[in-house]
Amino acid sequence: MRVSDLVAIDVHTHAEVSSRGTAALDDALYSASSAYFKVEGERKPTLQELAAYYRERRMAAVVFTVDAESATGTPPVPNEEVAEAAAANPDVLVPFASLDPHRGKAAVGQARRLVEEYGVKGFKFHPSIQGFFPHDRLAYGLYEVIEETGTVALFHTGQTGIGAGLPGGGGIRLKYSNPLYVDDVAADFPHLKIILAHPSFPWQDEALAVAGHKPGVHIDLSGWSPKYFPSRLVQYANTLLQDKVLFGSDYPVLTPDRWLADFAALPVKDDVRPKILKENAARLLGLTGS
Repeated sequence: MRVSDLVAIDVHTHAEVSSRGTAALDDALYSASSAYFKVEGERKPTLQELAAYYRERRMAAVVFTVDAESATGTPPVPNEEVAEAAAANPDVLVPFASLDPHRGKAAVGQARRLVEEYGVKGFKFHPSIQGFFPHDRLAYGLYEVIEETGTVALFHTGQTGIGAGLPGGGGIRLKYSNPLYVDDVAADFPHLKIILAHPSFPWQDEALAVAGHKPGVHIDLSGWSPKYFPSRLVQYANTLLQDKVLFGSDYPVLTPDRWLADFAALPVKDDVRPKILKENAARLLGLTGS
């Protein structure tokens, strides 16, 4: 990957369909998510299509599935498939994995294998869908591997469009995704590299506090059009957290084209803008290609 040739690094994109034709969400959750984000038409690009999409835009993309099979009954897009697609498109794709903490020791062993054999650079957790508090000890074995291998733990935070509008929210509980629970993880694993995903509505101040207090904690700006960002988030991104805030789109539910167009209108300092779009992510992910 030639980082110097990239316009931006998108740290938050989803593998939503396997080459075997299986989707990461069941039909009800998929439809509810599409309605929440006002997505028109299909939003199920294959991994090869995702790579081509970002290559056309001279961007790199961190891509991952979400393993929440214990809670949803739906198997994820295989982590190995994501990693293999990234290996076939190393100029644009950075592979993350996702493992359900409820899998216990089996997940811990799989995490190590995914890093050592498949070159995975990080792990995505979605506490609300996976049904666990980030500071629950059931996940600590995974965090130990992630910290030891120098990879990244990315946590969904705040409200989610998954299940929105369904009776009972599809059974998905928002409480698990308060970023303050990640503060315990950052304290117990002081060398763990962490990303708090999304503007963390309704807990934005908590996210800013954790990122400001714990050196290893970063914030990605995915899942929202920048024109809706809280003013305090923009203020902190411009100042105290300018080295810890990352561009993310949430593609395919939100395109990088729309995100970047709206970001251009934000009052972000000229010297901070390239940090958010590329430099902070390149440093965090260890992408050093010239």
